[in-house]
Amino acid sequence: MLADEILTSDSSRFWPADDWEPGRPQHAFDKQFVRDWSSTLDWDRTPPGPAIPDHIVEATQSRYIEVYERITGQTWKG
Repeated sequence: MLADEILTSDSSRFWPADDWEPGRPQHAFDKQFVRDWSSTLDWDRTPPGPAIPDHIVEATQSRYIEVYERITGQTWKG
């Protein structure tokens, strides 16, 4: 059986082990990056949500591709 969202960057937390240090913020490969950006906005969470700037989309895409490549050992061909 396979369920939705197993080990995806949207449902799981991934950190690079070679960079992990206790007691400090970690570089994460998940949607927390977008959450952190949205928490800086003056938005009351009423739909529709704000437009996400290109640089946030691109940085998120880069993180997701990097975690894919680290986990699978394959180059993203997207």
